[in-house]
Amino acid sequence: MADSAAASGVIAHAPSRTAERHEARTAWLLSLPAIVLVFLFILVPVAAVIALGFSDFELGYAGFKFVGVENYAELLTDRTFKRSLWNTTVYTAIVTPVSIFMALGLAMLIEAEGFGRAFFRTAYFLPVASLLVAMATVWQYLFHPTIGPVNAMLSQIGIQGPNWLGASSTVLYGLSIIGIWQSVGFNLVLFLAGLTAIPRELYAAAAVDGARSGWDRFRLVTWPMLGPTTLFVTTISIINSVKVFETVKTLTEGGPNKASEVLLFTIYQEGFVYLRVGYASAMTVVFLAILVVLMFLQYRIQDRQVHYT
Repeated sequence: MADSAAASGVIAHAPSRTAERHEARTAWLLSLPAIVLVFLFILVPVAAVIALGFSDFELGYAGFKFVGVENYAELLTDRTFKRSLWNTTVYTAIVTPVSIFMALGLAMLIEAEGFGRAFFRTAYFLPVASLLVAMATVWQYLFHPTIGPVNAMLSQIGIQGPNWLGASSTVLYGLSIIGIWQSVGFNLVLFLAGLTAIPRELYAAAAVDGARSGWDRFRLVTWPMLGPTTLFVTTISIINSVKVFETVKTLTEGGPNKASEVLLFTIYQEGFVYLRVGYASAMTVVFLAILVVLMFLQYRIQDRQVHYT
C-alpha cells in the first residue's frame, strides 16, 4: 500500500518537474538577448578598459606593453587629475543638495496646487529633455559679463556681477547653476511620484494625533514616507553630477586655467586629444570605482531602511 502511494507520488511529481524545467529553459531563452547585450556592451568593454589601464597603449601606435601599476602611480602625482577630481567633488557638493531641496519644495507646491499641475510638471521637466548643446548659446548670453541678464539683475540691487564663465573663481559656480537647472526637473518628477504614493489616510491620522500645521504634517508623515524616494533621488543626483561632461565641453573646455576641468573631461582629453588610451583607461577605472562605491552605499542604506521598517 505504501509502495503504491509512493509510486503515485513520484508519477504526480514527474510532470511538475518537467514543467519547471521547461519554464526554466523558456526563461533563459527569453533572457538570452539581454544577457548577450550586457556581455558585449558592458562586461567586455569594462574588462578591456581595466586591461588597458595596465598598459601604455596609445592611439596611432602599432604595439603596446603592460606597465603594471605605473599609470595608477602617475595618477597620484598628476596635478591635473587631482584638480579635476576636486572640481568634480565641489560641483557635486553644490548641485546635488540644492537640486534635491529645490525639487522637493517645488514638488510639494505642485502637489498642493490642483490647477495647472500638468503645466508646471511639464515646464520644469523641459530642461531634462532639452539638449545642452542647443542651450549653450542661451547660457552664454545669460552669463555674459556685460550684456547678460544675470549681471543686469545683480546691478539693479547694487552688486557688480562677475565674469561667470570666464573667471577661475566663478566658473565652477556658473556651471553648477546650469547643473541645478538640468537636475531639478528630473528630481521633481521622482518626488511627485513619491508624494502621490503617500496614502491620504496618514495625514488624517496625523491630524487626529495633533499634527495641525503644515510643518508637523511634513515632519511626521511626508518626510518619513519619502525616505526611499529621497535615497534614490540622492544617489541618482550624485551619479549624474559626477558624470558631468557636456557643460564643460560645450561652454568652458575645462578653462580658464583648468578651473572647470572635471573628471570625465580629463579622461576625454587624455584619451582622445593626447591619445594616451592606457592612462585614460586607468582614470576610467577610478571613475568606475567611484560609481560602484556610490551604488554600494545606496544598497546598504536601502537595506538598512527595509530591515528597520
